[in-house]
Amino acid sequence: MNNQTQNPIDIVLANSLKSLAATKPIEKITIKEITDKAGVIRPTFYNHFQDKYELLEWITFNELFNPVEPLLENGMLKEGVTFILTAMEKEKDFYKRAVALEGQNSFNEIFTRCVQDAVAHYIDLESLAKVANYPWLKEDLVAEFLAHSISWVTIEWIKKGMKVPVEELTDVYIKIFHSPIIEVVTSLK
Repeated sequence: MNNQTQNPIDIVLANSLKSLAATKPIEKITIKEITDKAGVIRPTFYNHFQDKYELLEWITFNELFNPVEPLLENGMLKEGVTFILTAMEKEKDFYKRAVALEGQNSFNEIFTRCVQDAVAHYIDLESLAKVANYPWLKEDLVAEFLAHSISWVTIEWIKKGMKVPVEELTDVYIKIFHSPIIEVVTSLK
């Protein structure tokens, strides 16, 4: 994704897509519908995004992950996770439609990539990988494992109607980050 900055047009387009997705599957929403609802012309959309999937990626990064960077930089993992889940819960209808997207450009793919980037940047993967003491267990593999674990749980939570309270799900994530990889890999010795 090339466009990771926020400007008023990006926000209007994002709000338009989210509003439309409350009543219609994202794959059936057209650029014309997005721009009509946003009150802009189609070329304006294409000046900001290549397609609606890039807009979905922009929403995911700018509304979920970018705001938690200061929290994560200060070691506030629980608060960061709580923010992301609460933001998703507030936009429940949109995220239920987003997780229905499959294949390339799916929300799952976008969300996993964002989680993996955050994990690689803010979690001490080197220490996690060293605990197991296997040469094949590199930081990128640990980041990928954690990202897929977190993404799978999140996608299932959304698909099942977000019935589990955010606080409980946050506790699960904190446990996933702090122990399973160590327990799983060290028990193989």
